[in-house]
Amino acid sequence: MKEQRQVVKVDTSGKKPQRFVFVLLDQFTMLCFACAVESLRIANRMAGQTLYEWMVIGEGGVSATCSNGTVFKLDSDLGELRREDMLMVCGGIDVQKATTRKVVSWLRREARRGPVIGGLCTAGYTLAKAGLLDGKRATIHWENQDSFVEEFEEVTLTKSVFVVDGNRITTAGGTASIDLMLKLIANQHGEELANAVADQLIYSSIRTDQDTQRLSTPTRIGVRHPKLSQVIQMMERNIEEPISPAALAKDVGMSTRQLERLFRRYLSRSPKRYYMELRLQKARNLLMQTDMSVINVALACGFASPSHFSKCYRAHYNTTPYRERGAQSTRLSV
Repeated sequence: MKEQRQVVKVDTSGKKPQRFVFVLLDQFTMLCFACAVESLRIANRMAGQTLYEWMVIGEGGVSATCSNGTVFKLDSDLGELRREDMLMVCGGIDVQKATTRKVVSWLRREARRGPVIGGLCTAGYTLAKAGLLDGKRATIHWENQDSFVEEFEEVTLTKSVFVVDGNRITTAGGTASIDLMLKLIANQHGEELANAVADQLIYSSIRTDQDTQRLSTPTRIGVRHPKLSQVIQMMERNIEEPISPAALAKDVGMSTRQLERLFRRYLSRSPKRYYMELRLQKARNLLMQTDMSVINVALACGFASPSHFSKCYRAHYNTTPYRERGAQSTRLSV
């Protein structure tokens, strides 16, 4: 059966195809890479011409293994690129380990030439480590945000699905690569082509840099109660300096007893217990994703003393913070 498709007319005015250079870090996430490449491939197909070219490179220049175990053959090592290339670093699991000195030095050298450099998924960490996000707005997967904020104070971190700030780009991971590529395609070749690519991907809801990456609080907790959602949002914003249940209840116009009943009814735990779980979850992320001392992790999560922190941590995770860090061989990430 002969394939039939409508070609979107694109005026390239003799321009050369835009080349994307994907840097595959060890244990990168296949989804963020595949979403980006497929968007470009489909753009070429829908335009009936080569608008985009790409190559994959990485440290060593032989192969890169993604987080699901698939091995990709690389086109080359980390070498000198063209200024007009768009450089996209793809991160994934244990991005701290994958961000080697060689990668950081190479990124700094390439950045001096002025190209657009992006960090897909957790690779925002790699760009920040190289100092390429200083004074910039950026994003990273929500699971890595706590540790990122602690390590890179000079970067303005957002919760957006992607951020374009000058010649620096970051995404939150996963399908956010599609949203980013659709924006770049629209900017370069028009909305019609970008929409055609979205249709081919069966991507019916295109997000912008104004959209946040996480589900809304009601959707996430499976409860649609406005005051409960409001209290949980306040808890999430005040981890380092916890707010008392009485103050939380007062802020949403109810008594402490009413707040207790609300949490028991919908979440089967007290507000104090729920708050403690949020703080311990952040603490675990910091222990597994950063080199912060246990004392500093405790303080960042609202615990007045390491002993109290350790006692609460053991009760919840059945291990101590020190053992958690010592036994950790692979850090949490996407």
